[in-house]
Amino acid sequence: MILACKNINKAFGTTQILQSVSFHVNDKEKVAIVGINGAGKSTLLKIIMKELAADSGEVILSKGSTIGYLAQHQNLSSENSILAEMLTVKQDIINLDSSIRSLENEMKHAEGAKLDQMLSTYTRLMHEFEVKNGYAYQSEVTGILKGLGFFEEEFEKKVNTLSGGQKTRIALGKLLLSKPDIILLDEPTNHLDLISISWLETFLLNYNGAVIVVAHDRYFLDKVVSKVVELDNNKCQSFEGNYSDYAYKKSMLQNAMLKQYLNQQQEIKHQEEVIAKLRSFNREKSIKRAESREKMLDKVERVDRPVEHTEMHFNLEPQIISGNDVITVTGLSKAYDNLRLFADLNFDIKRSEKVAIIGNNGTGKTTILKIINGQVDADGGEIKLGSKVRVGYYDQEHQVLDPAKTLFEELQDTYPHLDNTTVRNILAAFLFTEDDVFKRIKDISGGERGRVSLAKLMLSEANLLILDEPTNHLDITSKEILENAINHYSGTVLYVSHDRYFINKTATRILDLTEQTLLNYIGNYDYYLEKKPEVEAAYLGKISNNTNSTPAGKPGAFPASFPNSLSSSSSQDSESENKQNWQQQKEEQARTRKRKNDLKKTEDEIHQLETRNEEIDVLLTREEVFTNVSKLIELNNEKKAIERSLEQLMEQWELLAAEE
Repeated sequence: MILACKNINKAFGTTQILQSVSFHVNDKEKVAIVGINGAGKSTLLKIIMKELAADSGEVILSKGSTIGYLAQHQNLSSENSILAEMLTVKQDIINLDSSIRSLENEMKHAEGAKLDQMLSTYTRLMHEFEVKNGYAYQSEVTGILKGLGFFEEEFEKKVNTLSGGQKTRIALGKLLLSKPDIILLDEPTNHLDLISISWLETFLLNYNGAVIVVAHDRYFLDKVVSKVVELDNNKCQSFEGNYSDYAYKKSMLQNAMLKQYLNQQQEIKHQEEVIAKLRSFNREKSIKRAESREKMLDKVERVDRPVEHTEMHFNLEPQIISGNDVITVTGLSKAYDNLRLFADLNFDIKRSEKVAIIGNNGTGKTTILKIINGQVDADGGEIKLGSKVRVGYYDQEHQVLDPAKTLFEELQDTYPHLDNTTVRNILAAFLFTEDDVFKRIKDISGGERGRVSLAKLMLSEANLLILDEPTNHLDITSKEILENAINHYSGTVLYVSHDRYFINKTATRILDLTEQTLLNYIGNYDYYLEKKPEVEAAYLGKISNNTNSTPAGKPGAFPASFPNSLSSSSSQDSESENKQNWQQQKEEQARTRKRKNDLKKTEDEIHQLETRNEEIDVLLTREEVFTNVSKLIELNNEKKAIERSLEQLMEQWELLAAEE
């Protein structure tokens, strides 16, 4: 056990947030803290970090253990470049390297006892340098920056010129680089794209320390954690397993508790009826028996009804049915100044499809939605909406809301045919009750604005929903309600999302915006992950051959800009597909042979360098070497060069081995 919380209590005024919260974290364990918005997750992390005092209880940290914390909102301010700011974490190694180099220069001119003393210090410093992984710290910094989505050409940007999201990524990178025994992360995926989130998952899974994470990204939690600590109704409960395991166990537990409660209520009601009947006889013996039963009933320990949280309740249903062809996009292009987002995009969407657009940050996903919705002009191309298509738009920045209006006015002004009672009932379904409806849009949180936008969307009765990051700021329960509403919606949905769990639950098709084009996957997110390597390889192969005449990849996965001719059953198509499959098979065999040769070559180089490294270690123990300053420095420099080469070769080997 590396950390324990014992009977933590915390209240703000008369509102109890945490009550007798107790749990522990073992060394190297990966733990999630979950709960609805307002359950006290961030408060608990701040108490652990001693940024906030608990009213009572204690946090016990294993002796000598270090702890690092990433809060949701960072106030990172620095005149350093991105790279220089990251290197501040490794200042001890930089100083150590500087001392070693300085000592090397001094040793050239020393002799006798002074030289012996310097040699002893030099050996100690070199050992410390190796223990701290000094040879690899620069590649470690670069690897983390790239993993978090920074390109090398951005490394010299000043930290103070970055956006809030970029500063949060720098803060996360510094925390990961510092390697504390326990990492606390509050919503670490908020400012990361899908590739960076996937990198972070792998990093944390392999992290040689404990991790405590608060996140609404269920896919992330499924991949990373092995224990879930739930905060519910001020109390705490621990569940072994990942998020899906927790959700299943929680559901079973909730059902069992509800059944126990209902059974007890039924028995109590039965006993009360018996008592009433005995009293109605109005005889001494029957009254005594009734009193005896009452005493027994009073001693029964009552089971509390399981708390059922207030949830959003809404139903999305189109007023009219659209034609089968909902959206047809041809030749769509867009650039800002010298930055081209995409060119010659071609895709179509049919009625009832649920299509997710995914891709890295800054590739133009939201721009596509805004062009379709008429908010941004395209540089080229055409967008056709089908017959009887009615669009409902959900904007992640909620620009469709008027900040000056109250919640009540926002709905009533948009839908003037609704009476006051109906407007109040709809807002109540989205958790806005009593005086909440008279709050102004500008005064409510991002999550609350999201709920108002969803309320307007429900009222629109659109048959095409265009959603930009609809799950942002929603807690897990609200996300599940939205998933259910979309899955039962008979209209068409086109959306952008970074929430892989949400995509996996709702998407029937995925468009991946990459290399300024769209690749098409007919399936959910798991299917996308399975098919991504072969689809991208097939697409890149077609680009190199400069042909766009046939689908790339296997049925169900192909570039969206290619004709959707997969359903053709003609013999010509079949012949073409067989020829294409044969060609792909030959190309894959050639690639496999090359990978194996490269792997063998890399292994041989590693072996040669390791052999030489061992030879140097033996030489350094010989008196004629360690008393010869110039020879000692020469061998140590060679050893440094070997270590750097080995680091690069190891990375190369891992990449090649991963492709096997």
